[in-house]
Amino acid sequence: MAVVGLGVYFSGRGIETTDDAFITAHIVQIGPQVPGQILSVGVDDNQYVKKGELLVELDPRDNWAIYHQAAANLASSEAKLVQAQFSLQSSRRNLDQAHEDVEQAAANAENSEADFIRNEDLRNRGVISQRDYDTSKALKLSNHAVLNGRQKKVLGVESNVQMAEASVKAARASVEEARALLESTRLRLSYTKIYAPLDGYVTHKNVEPGNYVSTGTALMALVSKEIWVVANFKETQLSHMRRGQEAEVRIDAYPKLKLRGRVDSIQMGSGSQFSLLPPENATGNFVKVVQRVPVKIVFTHLPFPLPPLGPGMSVKPIIFVQ
Repeated sequence: MAVVGLGVYFSGRGIETTDDAFITAHIVQIGPQVPGQILSVGVDDNQYVKKGELLVELDPRDNWAIYHQAAANLASSEAKLVQAQFSLQSSRRNLDQAHEDVEQAAANAENSEADFIRNEDLRNRGVISQRDYDTSKALKLSNHAVLNGRQKKVLGVESNVQMAEASVKAARASVEEARALLESTRLRLSYTKIYAPLDGYVTHKNVEPGNYVSTGTALMALVSKEIWVVANFKETQLSHMRRGQEAEVRIDAYPKLKLRGRVDSIQMGSGSQFSLLPPENATGNFVKVVQRVPVKIVFTHLPFPLPPLGPGMSVKPIIFVQ
């Protein structure tokens, strides 16, 4: 009896195994980003698809109408911007002309002021007549009045320029808003065609042509070709387990199939800690329970052809820890 016990003891050394292990793969849920009626479905259950292959197409007519409306809105906004820029250029030309007119009027006022002063001295000495003096005085007053009028006009034209600049700024903002809206509608239009984000197998297909779907509705799932094993070992089995150790994986569905692999990583924490309702050991009565820790095992060699292996299939891994 003792001999049998020793044989079992030594035969079990150097390995760790568990029945709580399953195949896992990348699973991508496929759903629409816009609501609409399904126009066509390009794949079937369990079909293998390549990345970029068309999976589902929604009726694009509503989104095309929105797109054309946004494009027309952008064209209108751009036309208003061109008109506002033309108005601004015209206002600036008017301002330049107004400044030139002010300079000319200022020169005329200065000359007439000098003539008046000179004529006033000549009148006092009796060199010119009173009539000539009055004429020079009237010209001086007239030129000063013209100067004042043109200076006021400059203020008005400057106000027009400021208004035109504000109009251009507002028109540019409208154009940017219209461009953003057009881009948004373009994206919505592109969302009516759903493409495969990766190479994989179509599973859990739940869509047919004619169905009306809302945003986020689960249409199907894609399961990647890359598979690995998640084995939930007891925490007491981890003492000698290390990354890189060799492993053998036996598939429940194929009893004669033995696959080679290695330990890729050990999760930093027990599985229960990441459950929906993790245990709270600080409350109530405490009963110690041996926890299980997920260990990722990747395959180092897969035979060809490989029988169907998918997420959730039960396996029994054996890890050679020594």
